[in-house]
Amino acid sequence: MADFNIEAIRAEIRALRFKRGSVAEVAMWREDMADSRANLVIENMIPTPNEDAFFDMMLDEAVPPPLVS
Repeated sequence: MADFNIEAIRAEIRALRFKRGSVAEVAMWREDMADSRANLVIENMIPTPNEDAFFDMMLDEAVPPPLVS
């Protein structure tokens, strides 16, 4: 898979209008994502570096999980 421009995607996310998560919500989402990633590794479905960068950026931008999937 080719690399993608994460900053271009970040700019598009920042241009969207939606209710961003609070600091506490984002912390909870980070824990949930860590659990999900661990389960993927157990199932031998290891996320690519691009996928990791994308989901980390979505958390940095406080995008609620229903909008990420």
